[in-house]
Amino acid sequence: MDIIIFAGILIMALLAGILGSLLGLGGGVIIVPGLVLIFGLPIQEAIGASLVAVIATSTGAASYYVQEGLSNIRLGMFLETATTLGSAIGAMLAIYMDQSLLAVAFAALLIYSAIHMIRRPERLATPDEESPSFPELSASYLDKNTGEEVSYCVRKVPRGLVASFFAGNMSGLLGVGGGAIKVPVMNIWMGVPLKAAAATSNFMIGVTALAGALVYYASGYLSPVVSANVAVGVFFGAVMGSRIAHLARSEYLRAIFALVMLAIAVLMILNAAGVISAI
Repeated sequence: MDIIIFAGILIMALLAGILGSLLGLGGGVIIVPGLVLIFGLPIQEAIGASLVAVIATSTGAASYYVQEGLSNIRLGMFLETATTLGSAIGAMLAIYMDQSLLAVAFAALLIYSAIHMIRRPERLATPDEESPSFPELSASYLDKNTGEEVSYCVRKVPRGLVASFFAGNMSGLLGVGGGAIKVPVMNIWMGVPLKAAAATSNFMIGVTALAGALVYYASGYLSPVVSANVAVGVFFGAVMGSRIAHLARSEYLRAIFALVMLAIAVLMILNAAGVISAI
């Protein structure tokens, strides 16, 4: 691999790791379009490398979030049962899908997530306001930005479980770790604060991505050089992002989330339509 391309992928992966750990996305929403639009890789190979990056993001950020008490481990383990199954099924479907269809599906996922984050304000369901159907999933954490203890209960668990299966399906299909669906679902539907939702998503995405990555490996779509390069950059970016997550305000994270999703969706649609090509 040319040294300039190698360095470019490494820098892109570093930025993806920072953004992915902050928003619980796994970095795939940056890695897949970046490898396709900038470096001209086939989208299946880009998705395979992205799933490896998602595993690296989870490894780099999840331990810190768990240590800080932001990750809701019980909720994550519960939802992961559906997500992992969906990931394996999605990966098998992606192997046989047309590249343009994959790109359009990727863009549709991003637009959906962005619109919901813009239109639906964060609503925290506290234990005092609402009796949770699964009280064992309720949790709390210390918000270092405000110095306040944030307690919340988890609502609409069955709906969240179904959405998690779909998130896993999209993870294996599009290489995004499922965070682009899981974070809005946990935040908007299930009443989990955005910081806790992003941290819990980071805890989950490594297992989700592994299920899909194994399918891509068996099908010959995992490039060892590209995947290793991406994994190194994303890992260190995720470590950096998790350290600054406490300093960010939730409303700013929501705005960044939506803007990034919309911008990348436009690029992917233009690429699928042949208006733009890889640089």
